[in-house]
Amino acid sequence: MSATKKILVVVTNVGEYEKAGMRTGLWLGELTHFWDYAERAGFSMDIASPSGGTIPIDPESLAHDVLAELGTERRYRDRRFMNLLDDTVRVADVDVEDYDAIYLTGGHGVMFDFPRSDDLESLVARFHESGRVVSAVCHGPCGLLNVTLSNGEPLVRDRDVTGFSWPEEEAADREDAVPYSLQDELKKLGAHYSVADRPFETHVVEDDRLITGQNPGSARGVAEAVVRRLQPA
Repeated sequence: MSATKKILVVVTNVGEYEKAGMRTGLWLGELTHFWDYAERAGFSMDIASPSGGTIPIDPESLAHDVLAELGTERRYRDRRFMNLLDDTVRVADVDVEDYDAIYLTGGHGVMFDFPRSDDLESLVARFHESGRVVSAVCHGPCGLLNVTLSNGEPLVRDRDVTGFSWPEEEAADREDAVPYSLQDELKKLGAHYSVADRPFETHVVEDDRLITGQNPGSARGVAEAVVRRLQPA
């Protein structure tokens, strides 16, 4: 595998919950925190989604105090950057050979379309089996749930992972709106799931080329881990 200095970022196309009227979508900071760090490290990125096209943004991720975190508001005000979310490529049209790593962002929308996308599951498997880095944050690991490797085993079986926890769903008042518990689904697949000592604390887990972060505040930590993996000292 030759280094490309490029990372594929995958985001959701889903803008609302199926059981509740609340709106959701991409949690913007999970894109910007990762993007800012990886870009400063010399990587370029493309954005893809299961269906392609325009990306909805979770309205709660645009609250003033949330936008203030790690410079997200600067990106939100950047017309050129935000326009990248107007016309994303379909994951089915992605060539793995163009990238060193894949990064699955969160936002509750991914709970619906990521595990239902055969194209995304196939793409993630190809990234992993070709020696590339697979990373995800918060609800992003929903995109790992149905990934099966060529040996017939789930990607996450016997792997150390994390992702948005059930106590965090309860704290966010989403326990009645979400279709399942990501924490429980990872455990059912045989993953070694771990969490931070307290909800919403930063927590990043590295298992060789599989890197996961627990919550929105872990996005930059995932970026740091991905860059270390791709640019070892």
